[in-house]
Order: sequence, then C-alpha cells, then structure tokens
Amino acid sequence: MALLLLLVLVAVVLGLIGAVAEGLGYLLIIGIVVLVAALSLTAVRWSQRSHHRPIR
Repeated sequence: MALLLLLVLVAVVLGLIGAVAEGLGYLLIIGIVVLVAALSLTAVRWSQRSHHRPIR
C-alpha cells in the first residue's frame, strides 16, 4: 500500500512540474507512465488476493 501511495505521489508531482514548467513536457509523460504503472500494480495485487480466499 505504501508503494502505491508513493508511486501516485511521484506521478502527481512529475505531472504538475511537467505541466507548469515550460519545456519539461517529458516529465508530464513520465508522470503519466508512473501513474499507469501504479494502477496496473494495484490491479495485479487485487486480482491475486481475490483468488486466495477459501470457499466456505
């Protein structure tokens, strides 16, 4: 959970810097890539947890 929050925070900071600072649009792209990576990591962890629940 901490890794997810850290990745989302980094993505937001990079996105803001990339959007505000002129000529640093590549930081916006990197922020978007980090956000997508964080969301996909969350989806993988969530799908793995749902398969390990015992059936009652």
